[in-house]
Amino acid sequence: MSGNALHFVGFVHPDQGSDALYDRAVRVFGKPDFVHRRWDERARQEIAPGDTVIFTRNEGGKAPNLFAFDDSGIV
Repeated sequence: MSGNALHFVGFVHPDQGSDALYDRAVRVFGKPDFVHRRWDERARQEIAPGDTVIFTRNEGGKAPNLFAFDDSGIV
């Protein structure tokens, strides 16, 4: 995986519901390449050196959850 992707962690993808924080983050940072509902092992493994990661809902600063949420079905 190469870097320079934009990841949102702790946001609800617009295809999965409404999230005012997601809308604000898009206005500030642009549309993300990846949306991770939770900070989990799967999200951690998908982040490459050089990527930008935007956390919300107190997801940052803690260890990734060992139980992964399957974000792959979210476009």
